[in-house]
Amino acid sequence: MTTVLSLRPRREFVLWVLAIYALARVVTTTILVVVMGHQVPSGMTGGEDVPVTYFPFTALWDGQWYQLIAEHGYPSTLPVSDSGKVGENAWAFYPLFPYLARAVMAVTGLGFPVVASTIALLCGFAAAVLMGLLLRGRIGDPAAYLVVALWASFPASVTLQLAYTESLAMLLLVGYLYALSRERWLVATVVALLVGLSRPIAVPLGVVTLVVLVIRWRQRAERPIATREYAAMAASLVGCGVAGLLWPAIAWWRTGVSSAYTDTMAAWRGYATVEPFTPWLDKARYFLGDTWGPVWLVVVPLVLVAMVAGPWAARLGADLRTWALAYPAYLAVVLDPYTSIFRYLVPLFPLLVVMLGAGWADARGNGWRRLLWRAVPLLIVFVVCQYWWTDELWRFVPPSDYPP
Repeated sequence: MTTVLSLRPRREFVLWVLAIYALARVVTTTILVVVMGHQVPSGMTGGEDVPVTYFPFTALWDGQWYQLIAEHGYPSTLPVSDSGKVGENAWAFYPLFPYLARAVMAVTGLGFPVVASTIALLCGFAAAVLMGLLLRGRIGDPAAYLVVALWASFPASVTLQLAYTESLAMLLLVGYLYALSRERWLVATVVALLVGLSRPIAVPLGVVTLVVLVIRWRQRAERPIATREYAAMAASLVGCGVAGLLWPAIAWWRTGVSSAYTDTMAAWRGYATVEPFTPWLDKARYFLGDTWGPVWLVVVPLVLVAMVAGPWAARLGADLRTWALAYPAYLAVVLDPYTSIFRYLVPLFPLLVVMLGAGWADARGNGWRRLLWRAVPLLIVFVVCQYWWTDELWRFVPPSDYPP
């Protein structure tokens, strides 16, 4: 039996999504302003003798690197210590966001903090709209509104209006998934290449693409595939592969060092090289002990699989289910987990559908009354944790602090 969802006109839906997202950003801006009052002036905020103001406060931490790139570009020579290890440098940061900021700075004459945070804010609005459009046909309008609200209020969603790449990456991510869902293969190919210049998530997107293409191929008896469509489908998969290699290849070409990107990434880690899985085990043992650390490393993936594979996630579809598994698996391989882990959870918006209870196969029950009793407590918890994230991780405590 096919479930028919009641949907608002598209324009009205988009306006409601924009309003919901704007309200979430008002809450975040309030939190930023309150925490800013506790920020000690430093070189990162514009100078020790300069009062801290809003826009410089949005460009702390990695924002300093993006500003350096926007104003000076990338080095042609890697910094190397006396021990021969590559030091921290700009090649760890993807170019689309800072170069977009550079272009706007050149046109407007405005400084990086103003331009970068504004770009991030606008990209977040666009990402929210595409996310809503991606979800509404699967879970209905009320659930789509609430998922957008939860995502926009997530503890690390503060980054969606900071001089960080989260909102641009989210715009490209949901844009890619939306193109795949509508079988716009060539559009997806172009977006994939942009992803390759904004954030290292092309590999899990390639896994999603492969799953979607296999499903489309299995439907060829009912929906024949023309030669042109086969070529377009292949292009979307190849696009993800190229995107995954694009930035490391550019770093190699520019510096002359084949391992320039991976060596640079290792400079931010406690290991000589980028090692899969090992940092997770070490951190788990450090925080939870030798007994419970490994146990939680087994429990958490099992819970994640259960969330995505069960009937409570049926309406996500194969594409979003695959993303919700492929992306964490990718993080397990490449990430050295620490305080930045909260930021890396922002792209896992499909899990919010499951947490909201909106992913069951029969979505006729996804009305406001049924969903609000779950959404409101989650929103409260998210906003409280958002303040914690901003005050504990974003606010810089001189002379050194843990990065967000």
